[in-house]
Amino acid sequence: MTQEKGKGFGFGLGKIKELQEAFQKAQQVQAGAQQLQEELEQMNIEGMSEDGLVKVVMSGNQEPRGVEIAPDAMEKGPQALSELVTAAMKDAYAKSTETMREKMEALTSGLNLPGM
Repeated sequence: MTQEKGKGFGFGLGKIKELQEAFQKAQQVQAGAQQLQEELEQMNIEGMSEDGLVKVVMSGNQEPRGVEIAPDAMEKGPQALSELVTAAMKDAYAKSTETMREKMEALTSGLNLPGM
C-alpha cells in the first residue's frame, strides 16, 4: 500500500485551518467564560416566597448572600417560616439557574460546538 504523493496523512490545509479556527473559538469561549464567572459573582438575584414575606438573595453563581424575613412571617410559627424560606430559596435558585443558562447560551451561540 503506497501513499499518493502530496496526500500526507489526510490533514490537508483545509483541515488545519478548521482546527485553528476551532482552537480560536475555544479560546474565545474560555475568555468569555472567565468574564461570565466574574459577572455572575457580582450579581444579586432575589427569590421570594409567594406572599413576599421572605426574600433570599444569592449571587448569579448560586452563592447565598442573605435572607430577609418580614416580622409577619415570624408570627406564622417555625414550620410555616421554614416553608417560606425554602420557597424563597427555590425561587432564587431557579432564577439564578435561568440566568446562568441564558448567559452561557449567549456566550456559545454561533460557535457550533459539539454537544452544545
